[in-house]
Amino acid sequence: MDTVTHWITQYGYGGLYVLLALGIVGVPVPDETLLTFTGFLVYRGQMHGAVALATAWAGSVTGITLSYLLGHFLGGWLIHRYGWWVHLTPQRMERVHAWFEHHGKWTLLFGYYVPGFRHVTAYAAGMACMRYWVFGVFAYGGALIWASTFLLLGYLLGPQWQTVVEYVEHGHAYVLYLTVLAAAIVAVVWIVGRVRGRPAG
Repeated sequence: MDTVTHWITQYGYGGLYVLLALGIVGVPVPDETLLTFTGFLVYRGQMHGAVALATAWAGSVTGITLSYLLGHFLGGWLIHRYGWWVHLTPQRMERVHAWFEHHGKWTLLFGYYVPGFRHVTAYAAGMACMRYWVFGVFAYGGALIWASTFLLLGYLLGPQWQTVVEYVEHGHAYVLYLTVLAAAIVAVVWIVGRVRGRPAG
C-alpha cells in the first residue's frame, strides 16, 4: 500500500493511469486502495475530481482493452504459458469461462467488483470473440462505475479512507457499495427537490 500511495503522491495522474492499466491487465496492484487514496487526495484538494476520474477511467479502459486484444489474438496459449505471472491460472480461467458462458456481457459490467474477476473477464471476452462494440459498451461502462465508486468512497471518508481497504480485504466491500448507493439516492432526491422547489421564470 505504501508503494501505491508513494507513486500517486509523486507522479500524480500519470502514476494513477499507469498503475490502473497494469492492475487491470493482471499485475498485482491494489486497485481499490489506489482509487480510494486518489479520492482522498481529491478531498484534500491535491487532485481535481473530474481529472482524477477521467484518468482512472482511461487507465482502466487501456488495461481491459489490452486484455481483450491479447485474449482475442493469442487465446489460451498466452494464458497457459505466461498466465502464472499475472495470477491467471488455468483453474481460474475455467471458472471465469463457465461464468462468462452464463452471464456474458454482464460479467464485464460488474466483474470489476468481484475479486480476481476483473483481471480475466476481458481475456475471456476476447477468447470468446465477443464483438468489440458489445465488449466496449459493457467493459468501459463498468470501468466508469467501478472507478467512480472507489473515488467517491475516498472522497466521502476523507481521513478515514483506509476503512475501505479494510472492508475490501475482509470481503465486506458490499457494505460500502450500499452506502455509496444510499448516498447517491439521497443526493438525487435532494437535487430534484431543489429543482422542483425553485420558482419559475
